[in-house]
Amino acid sequence: MYVRIANADDAKYTELLCEWYEESARMRKTGIAKRNPVYLERKMRNGNAVIAFDNDDQIAGFSYIETYEEEKFVVNSGLIVRTDLRSSGIGREIKQAVFELSRTKFPKSKIFSITTSLAVMRMNTKLGYKPVTFSELTQSDEFWNGCKSCKNYHILMDNDRERCICTGLVYDNLDDKYAQRAKENESKKESE
Repeated sequence: MYVRIANADDAKYTELLCEWYEESARMRKTGIAKRNPVYLERKMRNGNAVIAFDNDDQIAGFSYIETYEEEKFVVNSGLIVRTDLRSSGIGREIKQAVFELSRTKFPKSKIFSITTSLAVMRMNTKLGYKPVTFSELTQSDEFWNGCKSCKNYHILMDNDRERCICTGLVYDNLDDKYAQRAKENESKKESE
């Protein structure tokens, strides 16, 4: 199995990925926001997604990133793994890759995630995320509007977007190796 940054050629997988999201929501009986194939394709074309393949070069999983509040926040979202590969470790590899993509492209941004999945919470915790209240996440209407297709959206709105059944997690170590590398690159550009 391998994970790489998605590109325009991977757009052929968007319909299948959207089916996986819907099936996962049904299986887990939790709220998972629906995804749009055009939206996923845009993520792939912009290099803001990672995709995984099994040893037979069949799609195995996916995740993407989005920025909010002028890149103050970047969300790692849409982690999905093909059902027969869950518990194989590929989810951790995808999570690591999307985290590194976030830190490399947006080293000055806080990374956040909201999830109902214990497995995702554990992966995020190992990467250095900490659980937070929703007030510490982006306040962008654009982000929260993405929750409208979740069956639990009414809970979020009944609580003035302060809590839901999801757990919010944030990585805000903005002085890690990725930030140091970005500072070094800025210094090199200034001296040229």
